[in-house]
Amino acid sequence: MTEVLLAHTSGLDATALAAVRTLLDDAFDGDFDDTDWDHTLGGMHALLWEGRELIAHGALVQRRLLHGGRALRAGYVEGVAVRADRRGVGKGTAVMSALTPVLRGGYEVGALSAADGADVFYQQLGWQQWRGRTSTLTPAGVQRTAEDDASTFVLPLAAPLDLTGELICDWRDGDVW
Repeated sequence: MTEVLLAHTSGLDATALAAVRTLLDDAFDGDFDDTDWDHTLGGMHALLWEGRELIAHGALVQRRLLHGGRALRAGYVEGVAVRADRRGVGKGTAVMSALTPVLRGGYEVGALSAADGADVFYQQLGWQQWRGRTSTLTPAGVQRTAEDDASTFVLPLAAPLDLTGELICDWRDGDVW
């Protein structure tokens, strides 16, 4: 298997960042906008190259989640994608496996919002679907995000979690989860 490169956003040159953006634009069929791109930046990236072609990517950024009366340091997974002609052969698993030691070494909980149809993929990697309410802490206060309940997944690490409780994410532009 090809080796996955781990690098912080600051360590990626313009060519690598352009390759990531192109892969994400293609993988999400035009449903990946500038706010989604912004959410993908500022953390660690796992990149799987075949020669000069980027075939898989995932990013891990820090966020704050509120749960059980605590503000948790969360490693939030963003921008996971595999080039269409390379799906189903372990490339996504390789990217997620490369991010896992970073996640386990630096965060109290892992979290992500699974794209349609990706829930089984994440469950096979040990992620658990959130069964409680999701909300976001907006400038106007806590607002419910019921449309995100089913797509929110967590990887329990150091923090105790009640998967049926409320999980509140920090505010950001675009999709909050």
